[in-house]
Amino acid sequence: MKRKITGTHSDELQPVAGNGLLDRRLFLKSGLTFSAVSIAAAALPQVFAAENRAEEKINLARPPWMLKPGESFSTYGVPSKFESDVVRFPSPNRAVAGNGVSWTPLHRLEGIITPNGLHFERHHNGVPQIDPEHHRLLIHGLVKNPSFFTIDNLLRYPMHSCICFVECGGNSNSGWNKSPSRAEAGYFHGLVSCSEWTGVPLSTVLDEAGMNKKAKWLIAEGADAFAMNVSIPVAEARKEGLLALYQNGERIRPENGYPLRLILPGLEGVLNVKWLRRLKATDKPIMARNETSKYTELLPSGKARMFTFVIEAKSLITSPSANMILKKPGLYQISGLAWSGRGRIRKVEVSADGGKTWAEAQLQEPVLSQAFTRFRIPWRWDGSPAVLKSRATDETGYVQPERNTLIAERGHHGFFHYNAIVTWQVDEDGVVTHSYDKEKSDSNGDISIDSGWE
Repeated sequence: MKRKITGTHSDELQPVAGNGLLDRRLFLKSGLTFSAVSIAAAALPQVFAAENRAEEKINLARPPWMLKPGESFSTYGVPSKFESDVVRFPSPNRAVAGNGVSWTPLHRLEGIITPNGLHFERHHNGVPQIDPEHHRLLIHGLVKNPSFFTIDNLLRYPMHSCICFVECGGNSNSGWNKSPSRAEAGYFHGLVSCSEWTGVPLSTVLDEAGMNKKAKWLIAEGADAFAMNVSIPVAEARKEGLLALYQNGERIRPENGYPLRLILPGLEGVLNVKWLRRLKATDKPIMARNETSKYTELLPSGKARMFTFVIEAKSLITSPSANMILKKPGLYQISGLAWSGRGRIRKVEVSADGGKTWAEAQLQEPVLSQAFTRFRIPWRWDGSPAVLKSRATDETGYVQPERNTLIAERGHHGFFHYNAIVTWQVDEDGVVTHSYDKEKSDSNGDISIDSGWE
């Protein structure tokens, strides 16, 4: 029996793909009644027992917070105490203090901008506490005018802003494992965040330094105790490179590179060097640890895959996702994020039947180049098992691959640059878990997940 929804054309209630996916235009209608998605914290019997209780009588009495004055002003706002579980998840402590990552809780966020305090972290040797009065950026090597820039110098330059994502090359790498991860969506895909970055175009200071025609690479170095350094093609750096001083309107926080960070939209996170102190122009790459022993992958052909700069198209359903519960059959919103280092997301398709059929999701405006794009689609769950997937296509025509396709192309030695389609299994009780396509499951062994990536 078709569910009646006021003000909606009957053809929009007809599934546009298998297992209950509905027309994306339904979000333009009023009068829709959506069901709740619960993030599991209690046992299933308790959840469903609560659903079966009679509704509480409406109580118009004033609650306690209406009976006394509220808190006074603060000099810097903090989240509500009732949102204390919306936090970054740090990797377990390692032998070297300060070496590891913390994941952004993508499954608990909305929109496309990541709050500064939840932006993912990657540190090799802790977070330096840098006095901006004593920090300098040196540009030297194959340049006519080697130059030092103070932070005060840079703050006087005309500023430019861009909204873009930064993704660690090791994000989602547990997807290479034989067994699916049991973590929440953000706690194994959350080494990616999206911010508005503001600073001085890198091309401006490179022009002032007078680049030699022989200079094909920039060696970027950070001011942390690890002295992080990587090689960046000059051509890529000049395109949209930014000497970022601000993040989401405020000065960059220490864990994200204060007082100066290199931002290269669309390129993997390791190149977006934090605490930037030096750019050396050279005619060849430095072949540092993070471009040889790391970020270099052996392919089935025996060749090595190196200098994988551009982040390829990727999407992720964040709700419903792992460890969430659909409380009862009904109309739900499937929502998630898509991004690509190649440019704008052109479309995102969603499947509720494991990829047998697909429906195009609504893309929330603005759809920006090299930034998060939020997608949504209505889904009527009938209470039977379902398999949810999303598939992104960017403006170059690149299509996000299935996991089997990615492994066939890259072999069993993968660790970085995982961008395969993510699959969520919904059982008859509404419990959501991460799964792989059983009929196409590969036989490679588990990979030991290391925190030593960018």
